[in-house]
Amino acid sequence: MTDPSSRYVVGVDVGGTFTDVFFLNEASGQCHVAKVPSTLGNQSQGFIEGIKAHVADFAQLATVVHGTTVGTNALLERKGAKTGIITTAGFRDTLEMRRRDRPQTWGLWGEYDPVVSRDCRVEVSERTLADGTIHAVVDPEEVRQAALHLLGLGVEAICVVFINAYANAANEQSALSAVKQVWPNDHAEASSNILPEIREFERTSTTTLNAYLQPLVGNYLHKLETALLQDGFSGEVLIVQSNGGVMTVETARRLPVRTALSGPAAGVIASAYIATEAGFPNVITCDMGGTSFDVSLVAHGESALSPQTNIDFGMTIRTPMIEMTTIGAGGGSIASVDRGGLLQIGPESAGSYPGPVCYGQGNTRPTVTDANVVLGRINADKPIGGKLNRLDVDRAKLAIETHIGTPLGLSVMAAAEAIIRVANSKMAGAIRLVSIERGHDPKNFSAMPFGGGGALHTGALMKEVGLQSALVPRYPGINSALGCTIADMRHDFVQTINGMLGSLDIDDLDRRMVQLAQKGLAMLKTAGVTFGGTALQFELDMSYQGQTHTVDVPVPLELRGDTTKVSEAAVRAAFETRYLAVYGRLLDNIPIRVLNLRVSTLGKRPKFDLTLLAPAAGVDLAQARRGTRQVWFDGAFHETGVYERLPLSVGEIVPGPALLEQPDATVFIEPDLTGCVDQFGNLVISRK
Repeated sequence: MTDPSSRYVVGVDVGGTFTDVFFLNEASGQCHVAKVPSTLGNQSQGFIEGIKAHVADFAQLATVVHGTTVGTNALLERKGAKTGIITTAGFRDTLEMRRRDRPQTWGLWGEYDPVVSRDCRVEVSERTLADGTIHAVVDPEEVRQAALHLLGLGVEAICVVFINAYANAANEQSALSAVKQVWPNDHAEASSNILPEIREFERTSTTTLNAYLQPLVGNYLHKLETALLQDGFSGEVLIVQSNGGVMTVETARRLPVRTALSGPAAGVIASAYIATEAGFPNVITCDMGGTSFDVSLVAHGESALSPQTNIDFGMTIRTPMIEMTTIGAGGGSIASVDRGGLLQIGPESAGSYPGPVCYGQGNTRPTVTDANVVLGRINADKPIGGKLNRLDVDRAKLAIETHIGTPLGLSVMAAAEAIIRVANSKMAGAIRLVSIERGHDPKNFSAMPFGGGGALHTGALMKEVGLQSALVPRYPGINSALGCTIADMRHDFVQTINGMLGSLDIDDLDRRMVQLAQKGLAMLKTAGVTFGGTALQFELDMSYQGQTHTVDVPVPLELRGDTTKVSEAAVRAAFETRYLAVYGRLLDNIPIRVLNLRVSTLGKRPKFDLTLLAPAAGVDLAQARRGTRQVWFDGAFHETGVYERLPLSVGEIVPGPALLEQPDATVFIEPDLTGCVDQFGNLVISRK
């Protein structure tokens, strides 16, 4: 039983296979973890079960922070709400025109169906010019009739997207008011409230996808809050955003598009904090879950933010997100032999149900997890998650032999090792994409594997990519849930400026900066969350005149009363510093353009002391040893030491080959590598 006086901060990350929970007891400073199977039909069920694994009385919960995949899955599976668009006459097909791209680069044709069918995209007469002048005032009655027409088609969520609304939102806001007069629910929004930024496709796409997710995410959050309240919860619920910050449930209901990469983002935040505290400011995070392998680069302790992300072809979201590359190489990714006789891994996944063949739940096609079980790297008698008593090794062997070994003329063990090698190769390619191809030398970075399966592949990734070392966190399988508990609250705003620096009204720029900063600070103040401090970030999208693409230019400013003291000289100096860093040279005698203003407000949530995760003293390698196991690698079986990882004391050295087991993951140290437990309980793996 838990102490009635306890107050917990709980992080919950719902993945495709498992729901991970991290508990921080604010009273005692103790940490606990739990891992339960995800309930994909109703994620809130697994969410509640995960918390109840350690806390029975929900009155003891102070804050629950949630990383969710509801929005991500709805976009990937196209299972959002039926959505309607009211737009300017002549711009009905913006979603289909996109950027003149197509699903396949090569070939004469390619089909694409936007999330909103053409009959649900309705035009009305209005026109705002690029300079903000209202050329034709919108007729509210025409808008109301358009909304009623969409309602008759069964549309559940609606958005208003007018051309050039970023320059003047008057027509759009008038139309939104007219829509709300006849619309039966709260799922109605305008693009000027979601993304008041130039470029009509990105604005249309982001606004549409936000509407597409509103009913689904809203219903899920309602179920979640109801379930928590029924169990006596009276604390604060926060939702992780794709930018690595958190937001209130109210904000998440209004802006669900910001949860598109919620879960993976939390893992990167945790990794950046843990790695920096441990003395590894440069890491490449490797999140291997049941369905995917997510890679992100952290340089100098900071994760990179991308201003725009494509969730799938044609699904463009223009909002800051932690930059990451995702491939189908998770534990549940299915191995197959294609028509050309080549071994392929993913992208199809067995997910949590039926799961890998060894789960014995009906799947007959081998997965990466099945290969690791057959090779002896996963203990079949101790499955993670607690749902199964034992993994079926024989069934996994039969699946690998039938689908991989026989077609390729390989023995079962050779076929299983081939699956792992192909999976490792795919993962290494993703790591190269975020490092080498973006100008970073892997020798200067360490791998940080987490997720249920990441630590099984550490050695192979170090060798294939040339990484200097690896840092395995204390709880790799719960890393994203831990990240939920430490993520700061963050609100991002954007406003198009679209002017030349030499003739820009600096006083107007200052007023806009102050207005957006104060709006964000007000949102932090009303969030009901205690912060250790607040911070502001000002950034401009800038380019030389005539250039299509911009560079993001951080401008070091502070809010002093009602001014930021911004000046033309400061903006010019910031642009030249950033442009020189990106491109290596400046361009002479070409005017500089300021396209967009971006302002971020951050509420700094307290970070817990990582030494709380450190193991107790006095447990050496011999005491943690649990025997040996025959493990297959490099074409043969090798007797490998098996150890219980969590009791190992700080400073203990673990020479490879070795398997370190814990409830949420398994760490495999290859023969030419060695591990050392650091002061926080992390395992630092390096070459012998």
